[in-house]
Amino acid sequence: MQKTMIQSGSDELRAARQESRRLYWAVAVFSFFANLLMLTGPIYMLQIYDRVLGSRSVETLVALTVLVAFLFGIMGLMDYARGRIMARVGARFQTRLDKRVFDAVVRKSAVQKDERAETGLADLESIQRLMSSQALIAVFDIPWTPFFLAAILIFHPWLGYLAITGGAILILVTVINQVTTRRPMARANTVSHQSQMIANQLREEAEMVQSMGMRDAAFQRWQKARDASLKESIHAADLGGTYSSITKTFRLFLQSAILGLGAYLVLQDELTPGAMIAASILLGRALAPIELAIGQWPVVQRAVRGWSNLEILLSEVRPEVERTELPKPESRLDVVQLTVVPPGEAQAALRVLSFSVQPGQALGVIGPSGAGKSTLAKALTGHWRPAGGKVRLAGASLEQYEPEALGHYIGYLPQRVQLFDGTIAENIARLSPDPDPKLIVSAAQKADAHEMILQMPDGYDTQISASSARLSGGQIQRIGLARALYADPILLILDEPNSNLDNSGSEALNAAIRNMKAEGKSVIVMAHRPGAIQECDTLMVLDNGVKVAFGPRDEVLRERVLNAEQIQKSSAPGGVQ
Repeated sequence: MQKTMIQSGSDELRAARQESRRLYWAVAVFSFFANLLMLTGPIYMLQIYDRVLGSRSVETLVALTVLVAFLFGIMGLMDYARGRIMARVGARFQTRLDKRVFDAVVRKSAVQKDERAETGLADLESIQRLMSSQALIAVFDIPWTPFFLAAILIFHPWLGYLAITGGAILILVTVINQVTTRRPMARANTVSHQSQMIANQLREEAEMVQSMGMRDAAFQRWQKARDASLKESIHAADLGGTYSSITKTFRLFLQSAILGLGAYLVLQDELTPGAMIAASILLGRALAPIELAIGQWPVVQRAVRGWSNLEILLSEVRPEVERTELPKPESRLDVVQLTVVPPGEAQAALRVLSFSVQPGQALGVIGPSGAGKSTLAKALTGHWRPAGGKVRLAGASLEQYEPEALGHYIGYLPQRVQLFDGTIAENIARLSPDPDPKLIVSAAQKADAHEMILQMPDGYDTQISASSARLSGGQIQRIGLARALYADPILLILDEPNSNLDNSGSEALNAAIRNMKAEGKSVIVMAHRPGAIQECDTLMVLDNGVKVAFGPRDEVLRERVLNAEQIQKSSAPGGVQ
C-alpha cells in the first residue's frame, strides 16, 4: 500500500520530466556531434607529428589549423547549445511543479509539522539545479567513453589496456564514493536542518529571549546543534573531498603514464609520436565525464534525496480534485456528528458533535482550555478534515467547495494572528495580486481599523513584516479581523478574538458581529472572556471534546456557569470587558 502511494508521487515527477523528452533528444544529438568533434584534437596531433613535421610544409600546417579552428568553433557552439537547453529543461521542470509542490507544502504544513513539507521547495530546486548542471550533461558524454577507449586500443593494445584499467578504477572509485558518502551526507543535512530550525525559532522569539535573560542559554542550545551540524558536514566534506582528490590525482597520473608507455612504444618503433600524443588526449576526454560526475556528486546526492522526499510528499498530499462550482451559499451551517482527530494524534479532540447556526445568528462556544474550541474552529474552516461526520454549509459539505472559494465564503480570525511581509492593504486583501481597494477599506471600516490605519506613516501602504515590532498585539488583531472580513464572507469564525483588544477594540468587535447578523450572515465565536459573547444569541459549552450544553445564551449561562450573573453584567453594553 505504501509503495503504491509513493508510486503516485513518482508518476507525477516522471510526467513532469517527460514533458521535456524532445529537449533531451536535442541534447543527445548535440552531444553526439560535440563528442564526435572531440576527435579533432587527436587527429590534428596525428597530422602535425606524422605529416607536417615530416614534410615541413607550412601550407599544410596553415590549412590544418584553419580547419581545426572552424571545427573547434562548431564544437563550442554545440556544447554551448546543450548547456542552454539543459538550463531550460530544469527551469521547465521546476515551473511545471512549482504550484503543485507549493500547494502540497502549504496543505501538509497546515495540518502538521513535517520535514518533507519544510524542505519541499528546496527539494524541487535541488532537482532543477541538477538538471541544469554539468553533472547531467556528463551523462550524455559517458556513453562515448568506451568509444574513445576503443580508439586508443586501435593505436596499440597496451595503450588500450592501460586506459581501460584506469577507467575501471575511476568507475570503482565513483561507486565507492556513492556508497560511503550517502549516509554521512544525509546525517549532515538532517542536523543542519535541525540547527536552522532552532535558529529560526530563537529569532522569531528574540524579544522573549532578550527580555528574560535567555541569550546565553539559547546560544548554548543553538551552538550544540550547530557543532553537531559542523561535525557531520566536515565529515561528509572530507569524504567527498578525498574521493575527488583521488580521482583528480589518478587521472593526471594516468595521462602521464600513457605518455610514458607511448614513448616506450615509440622507442620500440611500435607507435608514432602523433599516435602517442593523440592517445593521451583521447584518454583525458574519455575520463573527463567520470571525473566531472565525481566532482558533482554532492549535487547528484542532494537531487536524489530531493526526488525521494517529493515522491513521498506528493503521494501523501494528492492534487485537489476539480469540483463543480457551486453558487454562493446562504449562511446556514449544519454540523452533523462531527468527530475530529488532530493530525499526528490518536485520540479525538471533538466527539460526535452536532449543532446548527442559522442566517443572522451568532453562536458563542465556551469551555475550559483543551475543551476543543480551536479544534472546532479549524474543522469549520476546512483546515482539518473530520474523522467522522460532516460540516455542511447551505447543505453542501465543505469538501464540495473549491478551497479558494470556501476561503472567501468563510472569514477566519485565528487565535494567533500572523501578518506577512508587505503593506497593510496587501495583508487585509489576503495577498491578492489584484485587490479591490474599495473592499480593503470597507473591511477595515467594518473592523473599526480604518482610523487606526490612517494614523500609520503611509496609511494602507505602510510596509510591515512578520517580525516587525511596529504594531501592537491589538493592532495586529484588528488588521486580522479586517482580513477575515475582506471579500464579504457569509460566515465569520472568531477564535479568541478579543485576547489582545482593549475596551474600544472589543466594542469594535461587537459592532462587527452586529453588522454581520444584521446582514443575515452567521458568526461563531470561540471565547474565554465574557465580552466576546455579548452579541451571541446562542451558547454552546464544550468539555473534553463533548457538547455539554447548547441553547439561548442567558439560559445556558444560568444552568452551567456559577458566575453567570457577573458574566451577564460584564457582557452587557458598557460592562467590564
